[in-house]
Amino acid sequence: MHEIAPAALKRMLLGESELALIDVREQGAFAEAHLLFAVCVPLSSMELVIGDLVPRNDTPVVVVAESADDDLGRRAWERLGVLGYTDVRVLAGGLAGWRARGLELFSGVNVPSKAFGEFVEETYGTPRVTAGQVKSMLDEGRDVVVVDSRPYDEYHRMNIPSSTDMPGAELALRIHDVAPDPGTFVVVNCAGRTRSIIGTQSLINAGIENRVAALKDGTMGWHLAGFELEHAATRVAPLPGDVGIAKALAAAERVAERFGVPNVERATVDEWRQEPGRTTYLLDVRSPDEYAEGHLPGFRNSPGGQLVQATDEYVAVRNARLVLADSEGVRAKMTASWLIQMGWEDVFVLEGGAGSGSLVTGPWQPTLRGTLADATVTTDELAAHLDAVTVIDLGPSPAYEQRHIPGALWCVRARLGTALAEIPADDPVVLTSPDGTLARLALDEAREPGHEVQALEGGTERWLAEGRAAETGLAGAIGATDDVWYKPYEHRGAQERFMRDYLTWEVALPGQIARDGTARFRRY
Repeated sequence: MHEIAPAALKRMLLGESELALIDVREQGAFAEAHLLFAVCVPLSSMELVIGDLVPRNDTPVVVVAESADDDLGRRAWERLGVLGYTDVRVLAGGLAGWRARGLELFSGVNVPSKAFGEFVEETYGTPRVTAGQVKSMLDEGRDVVVVDSRPYDEYHRMNIPSSTDMPGAELALRIHDVAPDPGTFVVVNCAGRTRSIIGTQSLINAGIENRVAALKDGTMGWHLAGFELEHAATRVAPLPGDVGIAKALAAAERVAERFGVPNVERATVDEWRQEPGRTTYLLDVRSPDEYAEGHLPGFRNSPGGQLVQATDEYVAVRNARLVLADSEGVRAKMTASWLIQMGWEDVFVLEGGAGSGSLVTGPWQPTLRGTLADATVTTDELAAHLDAVTVIDLGPSPAYEQRHIPGALWCVRARLGTALAEIPADDPVVLTSPDGTLARLALDEAREPGHEVQALEGGTERWLAEGRAAETGLAGAIGATDDVWYKPYEHRGAQERFMRDYLTWEVALPGQIARDGTARFRRY
């Protein structure tokens, strides 16, 4: 196993060469403490995500595990080698070694993006209004519109009453028809702070005539103020008409000029895709529905607002090249302007966007690495012998808790060996996961202890879709349910405390960023 010392890794993070820094612990553990630019790639699900996050096999990769005593780093190094990655090192001493040298660690998820939001507010003085002020304006019937800058599923779950869904990159495109009167006050909100700030500043940068402000602390701030949230709302801002699109295009051009957003021709992008030693991400920043209706081959759906809000969920190679596409140029240019300010050096907008070539339909299919074993058992066969086998569910713990196959145990795949050690060697085992893919990926390693192991064809989703019996709860969980990070409003109790702690944490991020010293946020 090849290692890299913390000091050497720090120098790499300050350099300009490509680097994928991946933390292979579960997301819940990752959220407790991690390096600033580490991307969470749990060993348990590595084959499902690494192909899109680190598409080039010879990219320098550094693996982070918990400590020198943890074999997770070694196992990840070995698996990456099997998957074809040729330049992999493990951080010597792991997280504990980094901490021992007094280097900065961060809690939470999507930290670079959230810290950037605080940087933007601090740098540009992004205006904001409190929940009480907005509530009074709405109650008094004043000329105000509230736009929610989150994806539809988050908005649909809970939103400010009367608000309209308009995800981040859509704001500069769709606002002109929603608030055509310059006298209308526009309030932008999200769940907490980041997307409210970025959304508000986007409209200001775009030069709209309306007064714009971010709702301080978003829906969490609204709830903490004692106001009721709306649930299951379906109001979505429409695509603009001719006048609206003309205004949006002019606004995007102003933003592109100010922040130096370059265009690139399709032929050049095709050449880049073949360039050795260089990573080029192709990202379609439109909505998932638009993407599914038709997109350029090879372009992955990365809605612009989320690409800024959670960059590390789409891009893992530091100093890579990013090419953005949409259908009209507005969303790609607005998104590119933010990525440039975040410190990405090579960000381009594809000339002609989705109109620059032939299109394919359907959602993005993740790039699967690894080999899917074909030894499977059908749901009928499992149902007939359920009492005679041990079922182990490798899916997300929240899904297991909500509904799982009767009698099934649960564990994360990285701890499957521990779970199997507790089962008599002559007991047959059936692995399952949501669609069965992860279970099939785990088959070979599960057989090593000598168990007779199969994977459920179609996974738990097929079992449940067929109306078969199910159980709830976490009684069968083996080990910690640390595979997920819960948002403040997803906790079972003390939600208000978690909300306040989260908002306090966000505001404190700029100080940590300054101490760490590896961020490259830019002031314009």
